[in-house]
Amino acid sequence: MTSGQMWNHIRGPPFLHRSPSGNVAYIHASSQGQFILETYIVMILNGAVVLGMILMTEAASRKGDVKKRRIFAAIGAGLVVIFFSLLLSIFRNKAQAYPYSMLFK
Repeated sequence: MTSGQMWNHIRGPPFLHRSPSGNVAYIHASSQGQFILETYIVMILNGAVVLGMILMTEAASRKGDVKKRRIFAAIGAGLVVIFFSLLLSIFRNKAQAYPYSMLFK
């Protein structure tokens, strides 16, 4: 529900938007609207952040090879930072006054 699936169910927005010039918009420009494809994009990004958190948690609680645990922790941290930064950049594009960003603007 954090990606907006219920909003899509209630409002019935289009899948994506094609402008008269032929450009395709996957993310709605306004904070008051969204496309169905935008919901799927946010859902996948949230899933990648969760996968990174799971990798870091498993690396901390697992017994065994320290080198393998460090690799899992580094991959997990990388997933969290990259995909959370993408989520922030999407939110920043929709809410123009939002002042925070991580890697991507």
